[in-house]
Amino acid sequence: MAVWIQAQQLQGDALHQMQSLYGQHFPIEVRHYLSQWIEGQLWDAIDLENPQEEFKAKRLLDSLIQELQNKAEHQVGEDGFLLKIKLGHYASQLKSTYDRCPLELVRCIKHILYTEQRLVREATNSSSPVGGMMDSMSQKYQQINQAFEELRLLTQDTENDLRKLQHNQEYFIIQYQESLRIQAQLTSLATLPPADRQLREPALLSKRATVESWLTREANTLQKYRLDLAEKHQKTLQLLRKQQTIILDDELIQWKRRQQLAGNGGPPEGGLDILQSWCEKLAETIWQNRQQIRRAEHLRQQLPIPGPIEELLNELNSTITDIISALVTSTFIIEKQPPQVLKTQTKFAATVRLLVGGKLNVHMNPPQVKATIISEQQAKALLKNENTRNDSSGEILNNNCVMEYHQTTGTLSAHFRNMSLKRIKRSDRRGAESVTEEKFTILFESQFSVGGNELVFQVKGRVPFLVPDKVLWPQLCDAINMKYKAEVQSNRGLSEENLVFLAQKAFSSSSNNPDDYRNMTMTWSQFNRESLPGRNFTFWQWFDGVMELTKKHLKPHWNDGAILGFVNKQQAQDMLMSKPNGTFLLRFSDSEIGGITIAWVAENPNKAGERMVWNLMPYTTKDFSIRSLADRISDLNHLLFLYPDRPKDEVFSKYYTPPLSKAVDGYVKPQIKQVVPESDSMLDAEGDFDLDDTMDVARHVEELLRRPVESQWGGQQS
Repeated sequence: MAVWIQAQQLQGDALHQMQSLYGQHFPIEVRHYLSQWIEGQLWDAIDLENPQEEFKAKRLLDSLIQELQNKAEHQVGEDGFLLKIKLGHYASQLKSTYDRCPLELVRCIKHILYTEQRLVREATNSSSPVGGMMDSMSQKYQQINQAFEELRLLTQDTENDLRKLQHNQEYFIIQYQESLRIQAQLTSLATLPPADRQLREPALLSKRATVESWLTREANTLQKYRLDLAEKHQKTLQLLRKQQTIILDDELIQWKRRQQLAGNGGPPEGGLDILQSWCEKLAETIWQNRQQIRRAEHLRQQLPIPGPIEELLNELNSTITDIISALVTSTFIIEKQPPQVLKTQTKFAATVRLLVGGKLNVHMNPPQVKATIISEQQAKALLKNENTRNDSSGEILNNNCVMEYHQTTGTLSAHFRNMSLKRIKRSDRRGAESVTEEKFTILFESQFSVGGNELVFQVKGRVPFLVPDKVLWPQLCDAINMKYKAEVQSNRGLSEENLVFLAQKAFSSSSNNPDDYRNMTMTWSQFNRESLPGRNFTFWQWFDGVMELTKKHLKPHWNDGAILGFVNKQQAQDMLMSKPNGTFLLRFSDSEIGGITIAWVAENPNKAGERMVWNLMPYTTKDFSIRSLADRISDLNHLLFLYPDRPKDEVFSKYYTPPLSKAVDGYVKPQIKQVVPESDSMLDAEGDFDLDDTMDVARHVEELLRRPVESQWGGQQS
């Protein structure tokens, strides 16, 4: 079902949110009458950060205007006449708005479609009859929205109380002025004759007593109103702190964590629209309460009444300032991270965003953001508020950018599109630490005014370089599985058996029980500094080699499940010995980085009636650049069944290279074919086939075939 049809069925707050997406920047009538066309365009195919994509956006803008004009021309009748005028007006309006900035139209429509899809999805989840339960995400969103509604009611209540207090205080001041006037009249009686004074004084004294009595009572009432209002503000601020903690310390930190994992191959971190809407509601509510507290302080100064209210208001003002400072600081985030590995003289990009910039009117005076590269030590000192601001560990070109406000989406962000690391200043390395282990970070900082207070905001969402000395094996499994799927670009990840194999390799263990590794930890040295026992490479170097080989040459076979891969030589032998002759499997080499070998079961030519498992020397990327794995398996006629019992042609035939065409001009094209020699001299000490000699010949032939004829035979001309 079209998104627009579902969006029209939204109710309550969801409907209000959907309606608020539209306005002069993009009328809802355009969305309605062009819904099918709008949802049929590839808006996501346009990179908003790439100015070169502007011509695509311009083409979409022109098409949108043409569609509107066509729709207008087809309107007939009395109602159609009005609609024709309206649609024609919208076409002119959109052209005027976006003709010079077509990427903004794409940004606007992407934001609209994303938000509509989210609202429809949430509404669908909430009304799902499955057990009458909403998913946990919807429940969490509902709790947050309920808290915002409670905050809205509390803020409205204190606003009403504040107005009542102001009204009562104004009336109190009028009566106080009346008491001063009566006192002045009493004082002036001294100038009158005694008879006149005695005649008028009793009435004035009575009136003064009445007014002063009322003023005393009303002063106590005003003091009570002030204390009650302060207590209500305390309650509101407590709920605000709680809500802000949920949004900033839970939801926003989770988004940042997803962003980190996405850099390691995890799923995309998701958009910031929901988080921004929450942060904007927080900012709006905080600002309203801050203004109320300041108005209450103004009323106190206007009419000082002895009591604890002055201290209470100072405390409230300090608390609300802390809350808004935390909000602004935490919502200054890196939306698009720079690369994890930076090279000098190489262009890179990043985007920073202030989630509350629109609500706090920061965009009215667009701030500038500066990017600086600093070391690990400098970053830690900065978090301790030590003065390292003017220090840097290198020079970045194009490191200043003005934040831009996109009215259609309400986002305030700075897009660094052409940064480049000109130079880097390294410190003395510690012990065995390599150059790549020295850590740096890019600090984005800006300065802007909020409420008349000059504040400097820095990216402090999490403590940088919080890298543990060791991690639990299950945590490492999650990370390398995520990395493997991302690098190989496969939905088939590492199985529990694969992870057990990796644990055996990492910890030099023989246990096949996954539970034996659950509480084991791995240090950075074990992971990528110390060589594996009996090898000259580390665990990570071996695993990275497997990923590279699979990504470049084995991806389809891995996806098909044709490669067991993570099996050692002894396991392969145990598995194959129970199968018919000619059964084979593919496993990654234990002894070579980025190698894969074929193991198969066959007769032992030296002992009649005895079978044994044979192993080919590992293939590497160099070998597969000459002939593919599928063709090599096809060449070897003694390989019959892929473990456990699948005919090899059933698995690999779709990847075989098609037969060569017939001879042209009397020439027959040569062909490379792999063979396994039968001579015992070709076996190594472990009974493995060493194909180095035969592969050297193949490589030489391949090189000859690639040379031009003149270079091959030019030296033989006479």
